[in-house]
Amino acid sequence: MNLIDRISRQFEDSARAKLAAIEWLAPPVAEAVEIMTNCLLNNGKILACGNGGSAADAQHFAAELVNRFEMERPPLAAVALTTDSSVLTSIGNDYEFAQIFSKQISALGQAGDVLLAISTSGNSSNILAAITAAHEREMRVVALTGKGGGKVAELLTQKDVHVCAPIDRTARIQEIHLLVLHCLCDGIDCLLLGVEN
Repeated sequence: MNLIDRISRQFEDSARAKLAAIEWLAPPVAEAVEIMTNCLLNNGKILACGNGGSAADAQHFAAELVNRFEMERPPLAAVALTTDSSVLTSIGNDYEFAQIFSKQISALGQAGDVLLAISTSGNSSNILAAITAAHEREMRVVALTGKGGGKVAELLTQKDVHVCAPIDRTARIQEIHLLVLHCLCDGIDCLLLGVEN
């Protein structure tokens, strides 16, 4: 096996997947930027959740909003629901793993807030429960999925935004999700700061 060739193919596959997704994903990502920006301008917050690599993406996104992305600006209200080990383990122990995000949303979410729900398969039970809880709290949902969207696609309403990577390979979906998260951060900053280019 030639590792250089294999690594080169990974780079090329990732680049091709992202380029092929531009026309499909740019409109829902733009809509998500507007929803999130309006939420923040109206003193709302963004709650983010996911499992595994998607949990890391949720935390990455929250960090970019609370601290900063590429431009200086005031901190923005975002919380990753994946970080409090005491809350996660108490809910998982006393109830079930499927409720680790939904119970937090019921406690912290308010009408006008936005849930960023990330699931590469679109079938994670705790993400499905989180979306249901968000709707009960009159929150809008921005869902990042792949593989056709799975059960998440069935739960979303007309007020929600579905950003579904048009690919089946998990690694490529995650790479597209990271790019989408950076586009969201950049778009929010540009709208808030009045950046034209």
